[in-house]
This record gives sequence, structure tokens and C-alpha cells, in this order.
Amino acid sequence: MDDSKTLGGGGPVKVHDFARRKRAGEPIVMITAYDALFAFLVDDAGVDAILVGDSVATVLGGEETTLSATIDQMIHHGRMVRRGCGRALVVVDMPFMSYQVSPRDAVRNGGRILKETGAGAVKLEGGAEVAPAVEALVTAGVPVMGHLGFTPQSVHQLGGPRQQARDHGALETLIRDARALEKAGAFAVVLSTMPGRIAQKVTHVLSIPTIGIGAGPLCDGQVLMLMEMLGLSGGDGAGHSKRYAELGSEVREAVARFAQEVRGGLFPGAEPTGQAVE
Repeated sequence: MDDSKTLGGGGPVKVHDFARRKRAGEPIVMITAYDALFAFLVDDAGVDAILVGDSVATVLGGEETTLSATIDQMIHHGRMVRRGCGRALVVVDMPFMSYQVSPRDAVRNGGRILKETGAGAVKLEGGAEVAPAVEALVTAGVPVMGHLGFTPQSVHQLGGPRQQARDHGALETLIRDARALEKAGAFAVVLSTMPGRIAQKVTHVLSIPTIGIGAGPLCDGQVLMLMEMLGLSGGDGAGHSKRYAELGSEVREAVARFAQEVRGGLFPGAEPTGQAVE
């Protein structure tokens, strides 16, 4: 792996490296992970940031939405990811209702996440309405990544995981929200599930980088769900995702072979001869 191609060179990635990468026109690579094993693998592969998403509730917990994720759950998984990560910036999602009630709650919960996980930043969803929470967090020393477009914590309000910001009025609102996050001190913003031309316009007006997921090729970076890209999530995955491996079928095949060999008396094989049993 060529470390010169990764954010911040060979050293640990910091939040201020993101703005420098945007200015240089060098794409940012982010991926999700939830434990030390996968964090080590994706970190070693050279990603710039690892997102410990509240999607842990759906991907690992089997829930229908992310709404059940808790602060303690995010801290548990964030700590594991940080243990497995040596260079990439670890960003932990703030779960539903951990920052929406008040800026004071946001600081308390965001501070816990950083203190108890060792992560480098938190991510929260929403625009101008959460700007006071973002500003309070940043003032308290907690770096914040924003998230606009399809926001899973608002899945019921949005009517499901559908494409957002499809008209001119929605674009104006999106730009207003993005600028509010930037002014509040966010160091980057995820743009999710929107037309590429819309994401491009938001990217152009911001000095902080945008990281797209289902938002076209012209954001400053891209993020994917690790389990989807590896074929471990079941089904076909999100429409904007891309499969880079089919590990799910390999896991099923390996376990089926093991079961077949056990039932057929082939595993673990014959006991070595001439060996005394103590």
C-alpha cells in the first residue's frame, strides 16, 4: 500500500486533514466498521476514516431501523473499533435522541463518546435545527461531522429510505442547512441519497469536504457500508452500494462443508495411532 495516497500520509489522520484534502482535490475514503477485527483490516487497507455507524442496530442487531441504538451501544462498538485502528480517523455516530433534546445533552453525550472510546470525532444528523448542538460540541472540543439528505434517524418522517433534495426548493434548503453546519464548526458533512447534480452544488459552496453515499461521483469523498460491499448484509444491498466481494456465499459454503464433514464422520478425522491418552 502506498501511504502517500492516504489522507495525512503515513501518520494518524486528524480532522484538519479533511479540509486540506478538499483544497488539494484528493478524494477521501470512509467505510463503516463495528469491531476491532474489521477495523484492523480496513485500516490496514488504507482507508482515511472509519465510521462506527448507528447502523450497527440494523446490520448486527437485526433491527428494522437505527432508532434503537443507544449511547452505551455506540461506545461499546466505538471502543472496539478504536482498538483495531492505528491510522484512520474513527468517527462515531451519535444515536437518536442523544443530541436533539438540547445542546447540553449533545455535549454530555458527545463528550462521553470521545472520552470512553478514544475516537476522533462524532457524527450527527440534521441541518440548521441541530446547528446549536454542533456549535456547543465543537466549542467543548468535540469534532463533529454532519449528515444531510436521507437521514436514517428521521426514516419515519421522511417516509422511508427514498432519494432526497429532488427539486430547486429542496436544493436551497439543503444549501442553507449545509452552510449552517459549516458555520457551526462541522469539519465535514455526509451527503446521502440525492441526485449527483445536487450534491455537486452543495460541495461547490462549502469550504469543508462532503462525503457522498448515493450522492454521485462529485463529492469530496465517498463512504460505503462495509457489510454491503463485502456481500455480508444479505439481499442485494442499497441501490447506491457496490459489491466488491461475495463473502456471504463463501461463509455459507464453508459452514455447510463443515456440517457435512461432521455428519459424515470426516471431521476431525482419525485419531493418530501410537499416541497414548493421558
